Amino acid sequence: MSVDTDSNLTLSFDSDDQPSEAYEEKAFEAFICPLTRQILRDPVTIESGQTFEREAILKWFKQCVENGRKPTCPLTQIELKSTTLASCIALKNAIEEWRKRREERLLEKARVCLNLGTSEQNANRALRHVINICQQNAANKELVRNQGLIPLICEMLRSNNRQVRLKALETLRVIAEENDDNKEAISKGDTIRTAIKFLSNDYYQERAVAVSLLHELSTVEQLCSKIGAVYGTILILVGMASSKAENIVAVEKAESTLRNLERCEGNIKPMAENGRLLPLLTKLIQGTQEVQLSMIEYLSELVLANDVKPLVASKVGPILISTMQTGTLQAREATLKALREISSNESSSKTLIQFGLLPPLVKDLFSVGVVNFPMRLKEISASILVNLVNCGEYLENVEFEHGGKMVTILSDEVIHSLLHLISNTGPTIECRLLQVLVGLTKSPSSVERVVSAIRSSGAIISLIQFIEAVHREIRLAALKLLSNISPYMGQELCDTLTSSSGSLGSLFLIISETNTITEEQTASVKLLTELPEKDFSLTRQLYDLGAFKTLAIKMLEIKQGKIVNNRHVISFQEGIAWVLCRITYHLNESDYLNFALEYDLGNLFLDLLQLRGQDEVQIVSAKALENLSQKSKNLTRIPEIPQPKCWAVFNKPKPILGLCRLHKGFCSLKETFCLLEGRAIERLIACLDHRNEKVVEASLGAICTLLNDGVDIVEGVFLLYEAEAIRLILDVLIENRSKIIQQKAVWAVERILRIEDISKEVASDQSVGSALVEAFRTADYRTRQIAERALKHVDKLPNFSTFNQGRI
Repeated sequence: MSVDTDSNLTLSFDSDDQPSEAYEEKAFEAFICPLTRQILRDPVTIESGQTFEREAILKWFKQCVENGRKPTCPLTQIELKSTTLASCIALKNAIEEWRKRREERLLEKARVCLNLGTSEQNANRALRHVINICQQNAANKELVRNQGLIPLICEMLRSNNRQVRLKALETLRVIAEENDDNKEAISKGDTIRTAIKFLSNDYYQERAVAVSLLHELSTVEQLCSKIGAVYGTILILVGMASSKAENIVAVEKAESTLRNLERCEGNIKPMAENGRLLPLLTKLIQGTQEVQLSMIEYLSELVLANDVKPLVASKVGPILISTMQTGTLQAREATLKALREISSNESSSKTLIQFGLLPPLVKDLFSVGVVNFPMRLKEISASILVNLVNCGEYLENVEFEHGGKMVTILSDEVIHSLLHLISNTGPTIECRLLQVLVGLTKSPSSVERVVSAIRSSGAIISLIQFIEAVHREIRLAALKLLSNISPYMGQELCDTLTSSSGSLGSLFLIISETNTITEEQTASVKLLTELPEKDFSLTRQLYDLGAFKTLAIKMLEIKQGKIVNNRHVISFQEGIAWVLCRITYHLNESDYLNFALEYDLGNLFLDLLQLRGQDEVQIVSAKALENLSQKSKNLTRIPEIPQPKCWAVFNKPKPILGLCRLHKGFCSLKETFCLLEGRAIERLIACLDHRNEKVVEASLGAICTLLNDGVDIVEGVFLLYEAEAIRLILDVLIENRSKIIQQKAVWAVERILRIEDISKEVASDQSVGSALVEAFRTADYRTRQIAERALKHVDKLPNFSTFNQGRI
């Protein structure tokens, strides 16, 4: 008799999909354990002749002993003299044969149901049956493959039903566990690509099961390259492995999968590209020479994140520097490219310098003979050197051999060699070497040595000629270099520029182009600001070129918003202000004066003075206003007072309205540059409390023009009193922030103290007296004389209220 008692092996189907009875084979009663009512797996016979599952009958015997009775047969209840168990090998084999036939038939039944047209219920039951049969007996995984179920299960990944897809992924994972042949079978076709797509699914369970399947497949080394070859796989896995929102098991599986993929060299580069650099660095450190070269080539092609460059430098810097010196030409080229990328970070550059990169780098750069070291490699070396000199490391301590003696990067011999190389190479190296000199001249500790070498080599003319270069990067580097050295050799640069109209013309063309402010335009204007501001020849040539007109228009366009605002605009505006200020030093020239009047420079600089946060603009604006104000007394139109007629000689003449209190004529900021009529005094006074002493110095200089000879000094003091500026000027004197401020403050205070009421009030202020005494003791000769006169003024004790009443 046969029975169907193995519930684990039963597969139910919907009535519409019920297969024929040929699929069914019931278990014989002898195959069933009387105790467990399950199919026997390890059948044994006892003394009574009954057959049981070994584990079940042993448990029965144990219970008998625990209950204090002799062991009996569970079926006959006969006491047993012996508990010896006899294995039923024949029965066991029969059951295994039956089980195998049944599993084959049931797998065939499942195979029929595994298609995209079947119902969700049948598909899930069929997949669950495959999982169960594989978990019950690992050997059944071979049966699954041999019966061709793997392609059908893979096809179910395309189902429209999420639960079916999820169960198909789980089934493939179970089939793949500890079975490399099944893993190979699963990898055929598009299954790996499909599984990888599930990694980006919004449904977290699909992601988790998909990464588990990929993890199983990745244990086969041959499949690692196939997995890694699917576009985006490694990036997705890296993201999953580092995710804090992902399921912890999925994170661990992703990390483990990546470790498996590391075994395939082809995956190392994409891993590095996606921020997983350690495998590449490990192989570079531990690999054979051939593997090291391969890893260096990979590294040379990468664009590294800035925060990982220091790590790379610290890990493989010594190996790269060694390869750069001893490797083949191919290896050296790859190494230099890698070093160029790594050294673009300041911290990593410092590390590479400490590892000794600078000496061999300079040696290669100055090597003679393109066969030994081609020009393209010199270009890369020059780029690396740019990075090193810009990292902020003090390079003067790094010595190396050059020309038969030990030198540093700042030695005259090395600078001369750089200048010589600049003049005898192609545009790319020219540009990079100019950038090297730019980097060296950024530091106050090194710029003077570079300037000395430039002077001794006579290279200033050739450097200025680079302003006319075709390549924009060369022009930009030359402009930056000239700006850096101009504070130390400004007059020489000025003389060379003015003697070569072509260079100055090129400079003007750069400044005047486009409505978008570029870095090159900013650098050009900056160079002009660094040149001697009172040099008449340079100012004349700029005027003749139309530079002042162009820059005045650009300044207006910036104010009106016609020029696109970008990161260069503020620096460009600052530079324009300094260049326009040049013209205010030469207002005795009629064409310069007419230009200042036509373009309303008074109001232009007054507006700039109010730009907060732009100290340099405020400084130059105050200086320009000072220069313009000096001219006011000559531009003021003094009204003619009509001669009284004889019959009206005793009549009081009518007062003339609208006269400037300071200049006693008709004034305005636009027409006469009058600070009073332009309401500039209050804005200049506000700058006296500025944190930047240069702003204070320039503003005080402009305010002093109210007290100049040629104007009504008494009225000028009254104006300062009304504006509450006198106390501020006294405070500036007391603070004594610089020698120039002291000179200007002493001069202004002496003129203020000429007013008796004020001198009486100030006499009681010991701080002012001490400041004047200090100036009398330590200042230059002229300032000491002025301080002496001021000290003579402070003999009486007035107060400002009395002064005000007296004036009223």
